[in-house]
Amino acid sequence: MASYTSEVNVIHKKFQNAVKRAKTKQTLNKAYSVHKKDHERVLKKHLREEIAMINKAKKKLE
Repeated sequence: MASYTSEVNVIHKKFQNAVKRAKTKQTLNKAYSVHKKDHERVLKKHLREEIAMINKAKKKLE
């Protein structure tokens, strides 16, 4: 499993490359839209993993 930070770094690198290649405003907007969706997906996954970790720790304390 890749760490949250490494996944975010990959997303940012893809976004920066897309911005450099962009020739139109529409391309820039699309690059941002894809970047935002990627961020939301990774964050959701990260938070789900943290909740699972918390729930596991709670069960140990019971």
